[in-house]
Parts: sequence; structure tokens; C-alpha cells
Amino acid sequence: MFWTEIDAHISQVTGEQFQTQQRRSVSGGCINQGYAISHGVTTYFVKLNQAAQVAMFEAEMLGLKQIFATNTIRVPKPICWGSTGDSAYIVLEWLEMNGGNAKSWAEMGRKLAAMHQATSQNGFGWEMNNTIGSTPQINTWTKDWVEFYCQYRLGYQFQLARRRGGNFPQQNELLAAIPKILAEHEVQPSLVHGDLWGGNAGFTVLGEPVIFDPATYYGDREVDIAMTELFGGFPAAFYQSYNEVFPLDAGYERRKILYNLYHILNHFNLFGGGYASQANRMIEQILR
Repeated sequence: MFWTEIDAHISQVTGEQFQTQQRRSVSGGCINQGYAISHGVTTYFVKLNQAAQVAMFEAEMLGLKQIFATNTIRVPKPICWGSTGDSAYIVLEWLEMNGGNAKSWAEMGRKLAAMHQATSQNGFGWEMNNTIGSTPQINTWTKDWVEFYCQYRLGYQFQLARRRGGNFPQQNELLAAIPKILAEHEVQPSLVHGDLWGGNAGFTVLGEPVIFDPATYYGDREVDIAMTELFGGFPAAFYQSYNEVFPLDAGYERRKILYNLYHILNHFNLFGGGYASQANRMIEQILR
């Protein structure tokens, strides 16, 4: 039985006998089914998808482990992942979440700034490809950030968008302009969350900041800050405390449009609709 196998895997990894006594459906994000499973006082969060998506959960597990290892900002502790029958699963620590106040948002900013100071000797990219939503995210190690961003972020999304019938008349002009736009900007490879919007950040009941559902890689830390601004923004206390610890460089306001274009193109590839015209407006704005 499917759930029995998950119980056995949890028991094996934790060294403590776990047998689900209660199971309830909870939100698992846009693309997964989520469940809270409990045995006595212990509760875990389980996400399910099709067995073919097991690599997505493997990448999520690795991303959470790497963020956890920085000892900076809290993530749900990863327990185990795998597949059984026609389903893939990932099991995470269960965290009771609550709304944050100005103090906890300031702490989120400080802790994210500390996480962004974790760097890589391998350049930009990651150990494996992962996903942004359900879109593949290519993480081939690359020494040069401009090359990485042009090829594996925007270039790849434009390629997918063309197949979907997207029309971006200034695409080539934009890609040609990126070296100049980023010329004065020195980038170190920072460990980034990769998909940091309000739906992937929160607080425990004690007010401790938590980030989850990462699309981790080593890139320009500004990609995370830019995305926090894409859908309404985080409270001012977050940006103020982040900048106190790790100030953003001059020119960020222009670069953030370039970095958020990646997510808008991805939204077009996932959902279609008006995201193509939004992407074209952003391209015009960047090229002005």
C-alpha cells in the first residue's frame, strides 16, 4: 500500500517507528497534492506528484539540504523522497505557520542576506537541473553570469515560448544588449532560492522566518530580491534590513526588470494569456 511504504521510509530514515494515524489534505502549491500525516505527536508534510516527477522532488530535497546547511534561514527540514507505484513523494518537517510582523520581516531580510553570502567555486549553476514551477530549469555550470543568464534563463524561456506561439519581436535585441546592461555589475555566485515570492515565504507561530519550495542554484543574489517585488512586494522592513547586511549595487532598479522577465516568460509558458504582452512591455522598458 502506497501510504504504508511512505511510513516505512520515514521510519527507516528517522530511526523511529512511524505509522500514519491521521491524514488530511493541505495545500501543496500549484502543481502538487499536499498532505499532513500524523502519528501521535509527530506530524510530517507530504507532497505528491506523478512518478515521472521524482527528479523534481530529488532537486527540491537537495536545495533544501543546501539552504539548511548554510545555517542562516530556516527551511522545512527534508526527511526523505522517492516513488512508489505511479506516484512520487517528498516528506518534509511540518511547520505551523503564521503571519509575520515588521520585526519578523526584518529578520527575514537579515537571514536571506546571510544565505546569499554562501558562494560556489564552480561558478553559476547547480549540481543538477531542477524546475521553476513545472518548467525545467537548466543549471549547467558556467563561469560567466552573462552567458549563464542569456543562455540558460532567458534564452531557454524564449525557446519554449516560441514553441507555444509567443511573439517577442525584440528578443534578439534584448539578448544582445544584456552584456552591456550587466557590464558594470560585479556578480559573485550566491546560493539563491530561485522562486522567492510571497507564496514561498512565511513565519512559524513564534515568528521565525521560513522559506520553502526552492528552485535553488548559484546566481546573482538580485534575482531573489527582484522576485520578491514581482507580485506586490514584501514589507519595507525586509528590504531595509537586507540592505543593512548586504547592500544592493547601483543599477538594481533596471536589472530587476531584466531578472523578473525570466519569471514572466515562465508564466507565459505555464499559463499563456496576457503574460506575453507583459513580457514585451518589460523588454521595451529594459531597452529604453
